[in-house]
Amino acid sequence: MSKPRYGIWAPVGGNFGPLDTQEEPIDASYERSRSLILAAERLGYVTTLVAQHIANPRSLELEQLETWTASAALAEATEKIEIIAAIKPLLFHPAVLAKMALGIDAISRGRFAINLISAWFRPEMERTNIPFPPHDERYRYSGEWLRVVRALWSGERVNFEGEYFKITDLSLRPTSIAKPYPRIYLGGASDPAQILAAEQADIYFINGQPIEDVRQVIKQVLNRPRSLPQPVRFGLSAFVIARPTDTEAQEELQRLTELQQREEHLKLSVAKGVDPDAVMFRLFAKNPAVGGNGGTAAGLVGSYDTVATRIAAFSDAGIDTFMLQFNPFVREMTRFAEEIMPRVQHLQPV
Repeated sequence: MSKPRYGIWAPVGGNFGPLDTQEEPIDASYERSRSLILAAERLGYVTTLVAQHIANPRSLELEQLETWTASAALAEATEKIEIIAAIKPLLFHPAVLAKMALGIDAISRGRFAINLISAWFRPEMERTNIPFPPHDERYRYSGEWLRVVRALWSGERVNFEGEYFKITDLSLRPTSIAKPYPRIYLGGASDPAQILAAEQADIYFINGQPIEDVRQVIKQVLNRPRSLPQPVRFGLSAFVIARPTDTEAQEELQRLTELQQREEHLKLSVAKGVDPDAVMFRLFAKNPAVGGNGGTAAGLVGSYDTVATRIAAFSDAGIDTFMLQFNPFVREMTRFAEEIMPRVQHLQPV
């Protein structure tokens, strides 16, 4: 069992779990994300994920922090934590994105990564008249897009001609500080997502779900063809509720569930914009949860010892990186660092 890497989701669209509470009012500002990520860095979290949307999926009236400008600023503001910027290939030509990423890699001195997602929210594409191909074609597009980006990150002169892109005699400078290139995460729950992750990603993100299902996903991905020399690793998204006792944790889960249910109209707004072929939303319907991207379905709800034991079990199953959500964020993120991280370390073999 390797030592887990802990990260946090940046609150670019507001809060996780219930969106607006007395303890945690809605706030999607850069100032909040900056403050939160600096606190996470001090507490020992090693990575953060900055999700990407043009508009907030829950409502056009809600604020949404822009990913790439925020990531550049966060790279300058921080010293140690990895900054992962989500990227939807439909929004950026690969040569433009590769150059932007190298810029943030330089600002961060090698602490920058991307999380490739092939898009699921139709309205932000339709309202901007950006082409939104069918699900499986989006993954073919993403696969070619990623090959171009990695080639340009190599520092060599690139000549490439594929179905979607043509690059002629282009090289980018400066080359990346991160070696051999910025880390590539990939999200998505469908077969095409797993195929692309197995072939080209460094770390495949799995949405929160029970450990038996996570083991099956890991097995499926590891059995698919791989084009890179190093093996693919795995990350897990989860919403954490940790308390001194299991009973207290379950009471908090019930409280947050009730608060989240009051915002059912926002969930319905998201559902209207989901591509019906997006597999992850079928998984969410199968495993109702507090939080986003599977949230509490991962089972990180319970006493400090319970949560630590479950993290150790996920780690033993092959999870390398835990990308976590909390509510209220600062208080619970601190609780996790002080109570859960040391317990997991104690459970690991020396």
